Amino acid sequence: MRSRLLALAASVALSGAADAATVMPLDRATILVGSPFDFKVEFEAKVKADEVRITVNGEDYRTALGAGTGFVEVETDKDGKELGSAVLLRGVRIAKPGRYTVEATAGNDRWSVTWEVFGTADAPKARNIIFLLGDGLSVAHRTAARLMAKGMTGGKANGRLAMDDLDRMAFIGTSATDAVATDSANTMSAYMTGHKTAVNALGVYADRTPASLDDPRVETFAEAVRRQTRKSVGLVVTSEIEDATPAAVVAHTRRRADKAEIVEMLFSVKPEVILGGGSAYFLPRAVPGSKRRDDKDFIALFREAGYALATDRDELQAIAGRDRLLGLFHPGNLDYALDRMQLKKGTVGKFPRQPGLVEMTRAALDSLSRNPDGFFLMVEGSCIDKASHPLDWERAVFDTIEFDQAVAVARQFQAAHPDTLVVVTGDHTHGMSVIGTINDDLPGDEMREKVGTYAAAGFPNYEDRDGDGYPDRVDVSRRLALFGTNGPDHYETFRPKLDGPFEPALKTQGGTYVANDKYKDVPGAVLVKGNIPKDEESGVHAVDDVVLQAAGPGAEGFKGYMEESDVYRVLADAFALGATRTVANSPAGQASAGEASAGKASAGKTPSK
Repeated sequence: MRSRLLALAASVALSGAADAATVMPLDRATILVGSPFDFKVEFEAKVKADEVRITVNGEDYRTALGAGTGFVEVETDKDGKELGSAVLLRGVRIAKPGRYTVEATAGNDRWSVTWEVFGTADAPKARNIIFLLGDGLSVAHRTAARLMAKGMTGGKANGRLAMDDLDRMAFIGTSATDAVATDSANTMSAYMTGHKTAVNALGVYADRTPASLDDPRVETFAEAVRRQTRKSVGLVVTSEIEDATPAAVVAHTRRRADKAEIVEMLFSVKPEVILGGGSAYFLPRAVPGSKRRDDKDFIALFREAGYALATDRDELQAIAGRDRLLGLFHPGNLDYALDRMQLKKGTVGKFPRQPGLVEMTRAALDSLSRNPDGFFLMVEGSCIDKASHPLDWERAVFDTIEFDQAVAVARQFQAAHPDTLVVVTGDHTHGMSVIGTINDDLPGDEMREKVGTYAAAGFPNYEDRDGDGYPDRVDVSRRLALFGTNGPDHYETFRPKLDGPFEPALKTQGGTYVANDKYKDVPGAVLVKGNIPKDEESGVHAVDDVVLQAAGPGAEGFKGYMEESDVYRVLADAFALGATRTVANSPAGQASAGEASAGKASAGKTPSK
């Protein structure tokens, strides 16, 4: 008995010591061979440099990683409180695939992690990749889009979505490194770097110091494409182009709200096609509406770099096919598809010539396909998520239909260019469900009694008489019953919000959110009590797996259950980004952003924080 107790005590003591340091990349990280990344060990106490011992597969880290010492005597928090010493190396690489065990000790601090460094095929499987992401895309969004756009008879859909016919599929886990829940930053960052990270982080591991722009970086997919190929890169979104999803293709920050800095990172990588909203972060502060705090004019800088500029649909058509496109069609996010196409609400009156996702995708493909070496194009249906947060389900579904039509454009391109891999997925889900129909023709004033469930649901009566693929109207007499699983206090009206986007709750002076009285007197409206913290203004993301579908060369790599970071590995393999090669004239210059702006750490120098 005594020996067992001593063994238990020793085990507990060792475990306690092991919790005293953090190594980045984190345990179980997967790293593309040859891809630059920043290496950091954070010790909980202030230690001396000569106390630090770090090995990689038993070899001293300076030799194994080919870098200097990178010792930081002490790091501090925002109030100047000492956090402990650290080792930080910028832009290191591992040249050989395999399993690597990193052991770090300093005094009583000790930690051990294992990485898998993976290679890829020597030759690319695909010339082009079109990666289409529906922000917040859940299975229910797809189901509702199919029912609304195609209809149903006798229990069988009257048509199929373009995304229905992609032949490879996987379930994708979306959790962050610091929470089971997630946001669009860490999810897309995992897709685009192969490294999972924390909520709000893009292209970095979140370290303990307060500055957001110097956390340990990992290479993004666009940077890897630049480093290893002569392919072009394109971004097409209906959000601000600095929003989390497009930013994850190029950016490095702990804080997704660093949008002015993200534009600078975008300019550093210079994707050949940039189409979306967010012009306010491109304009110098003197321009009315600018959200920059400096005098940098990135529209002028991009034009000087050879980009053709478009600010509306007509201008986009005029410059389509040019080698470099910069299309900024709104100071913020583009309006929802339902408002742009039918209701003319939101800011459509002020910006009436906004292009849609389908037009932008076509323009991007016209331009990118001019490169004989191929391209990587990321297309985001951004507003599926932005409508789902305020529980505006008809707008979310309408944007899903638009996203699917962009998928159809990609599939048409793929049919003519079979060396193209098409990937369709979401970054996270929302707690939306389709539970039946709402039938206005049933008697009575209580809208709740008009909700048809089971056999009483029947089928919705949306019509598409003009054949454009969208329902002619969303306020039909028997429509889908769409409800969310979470949200703030709000009034459920059982009807589409035809007079403008839904604002379910308003903020009080005390900082909490209460149901918006604007909807209180809508006939039949009922108060729904919230089930999330009162300081949350809208519905939140769900933790459910997302569905990924793909077709084309390399698509066979998607199967079963995968982490978002695993998806990167399939993309990298499709382009053979781990193969040994030298690119002499890649368009942006370049080393990875990790090297471009971080540089190498030097021994004994405290990195700027």
